[in-house]
Amino acid sequence: MLQKFTIKVFIGYLCILLLAQLFSGCMSFRMNNREMKEYFAGHTIPKEHRIHVLDKDINYTEIGNDSLPVAFFVHGSPGSWSAFAGFMKDSVLLQKVKMVSVDRIGFGYSDFGHGEKSLAKQVAYLKPIVVKYKAQGKKIILIGHSLGGPIIAKMAIDYPELVDNLIFVAGSIDPTLEPTRWYRYIMDFVGVRYMIPKSFRASNDEILYLKEELEEMLPQWQSIRQPCIVIQGNKDVLVHPKNAAFAKRMLVNAESVEIWLKDDMNHFVPWSNPELINQAILKSIAR
Repeated sequence: MLQKFTIKVFIGYLCILLLAQLFSGCMSFRMNNREMKEYFAGHTIPKEHRIHVLDKDINYTEIGNDSLPVAFFVHGSPGSWSAFAGFMKDSVLLQKVKMVSVDRIGFGYSDFGHGEKSLAKQVAYLKPIVVKYKAQGKKIILIGHSLGGPIIAKMAIDYPELVDNLIFVAGSIDPTLEPTRWYRYIMDFVGVRYMIPKSFRASNDEILYLKEELEEMLPQWQSIRQPCIVIQGNKDVLVHPKNAAFAKRMLVNAESVEIWLKDDMNHFVPWSNPELINQAILKSIAR
């Protein structure tokens, strides 16, 4: 019986890999120039930049008035800067903030397909972009969705002088709630690794080690002093809703911590409930 089940699982997994190969072009989670023009038709198109950091080229986009505070978006896994493209068309938000959205290492056009397991290195890749705006005297509001959550926390820990406010959106930050998925180890095998789309390959690279990275961060949370807003849905099946309670427990020295729980909200807050992120950004500006 167990042998039959194992065979079925194996066959099912092979089918998934085959489908992933067939549809890999649709699963890049990134927006090319043509798609950008189509998406922003009738709106100002964000400027795209690439900056060489350490040994990689990091891609990011920006839009808005240079005199305004900066809302700095960090996407989840997989993803790209375009996860926040909708915000960059928001006329109300554009009157209040300059917006910057990055392709994290391994995603979009930042060394696509080669993920980085170290949160400290991920933050180091983003640091020069944040420095650019902070050097102009700008207020910096970091917004991190999903795996972007621990990354903005790590930025505030390692480079507190660069960060003014933090907004966690369905952030996967509690190591005890980080699931261990057996199939991720299979996806890491060389023979399997190169059969899956590059976006999922990069995602697996970082998620495979996320639990231990979060464990290393545990004693560091107390150093975060910036005002924080935590947005979480109780119907989130990808990031456990109790991550919000973890944030409340760990952010003991933050200037303020607000937990925004929504009962009927899922994991995909930037698309399903963008108004909550807008409200959090506007509230952070006022602080």
